[in-house]
Amino acid sequence: MISKFKEIEELFKEINSSLIDKVRIFVIGGVVLLYQGLKPATKDIDLVVETKEEFISLKNALESIDFKEKIPSIKYKNMNLNQIFVRDDFRIDLFQKEVCGRFSISKGMMKRAINVINLKKIKLNFCSNEDIFLFKTMTEREGDLEDCISLAQKGIKWDKFLNELKSQIKKSKQDVWITWVGERLDLLEGKGLNIPIMKEINELREKYFEKYEKEIS
Repeated sequence: MISKFKEIEELFKEINSSLIDKVRIFVIGGVVLLYQGLKPATKDIDLVVETKEEFISLKNALESIDFKEKIPSIKYKNMNLNQIFVRDDFRIDLFQKEVCGRFSISKGMMKRAINVINLKKIKLNFCSNEDIFLFKTMTEREGDLEDCISLAQKGIKWDKFLNELKSQIKKSKQDVWITWVGERLDLLEGKGLNIPIMKEINELREKYFEKYEKEIS
């Protein structure tokens, strides 16, 4: 488990020294919550790069500093995971653009991200809380619901979350994802979280089921 952001900083300095090409990295998981004081520790470092070239460059750099590849476990069945790298207490989940099924890091997400670490070869950016919340509604990993609650308590701009969700569904042409996100939001409401966009979410779900019923009838 990683309990201090200083450990993250030192890790990326080490990775930076092993990189040949420049990479722009987006962080979407617990590291951001740790940085904001919303989480005491994290075991996963969730990273996304936009291009295949960046993915290969980062993969090679990690392997050069003794990170080992690990086959994804069954709990990642809803995620299009590119690779997991492990070394001691560090576990890096590295994605190339697409993270959850057909959901990917969008231009809007990249624009909303905040640059936190700027090194010679690495530009490390934290995705917004809204976008991290969205990604976490697409997984089944232990603790993701609790992370969503912490993010919401910090403050979520629900209109941005909803707009990005609609954009992702439209771009991927995977309307079914609204049912998955809706189920996770139902669970969060059951835990006492107030989600002011549930009316819109329910309307989107109803439209999906109406369309689905017409297609199979």
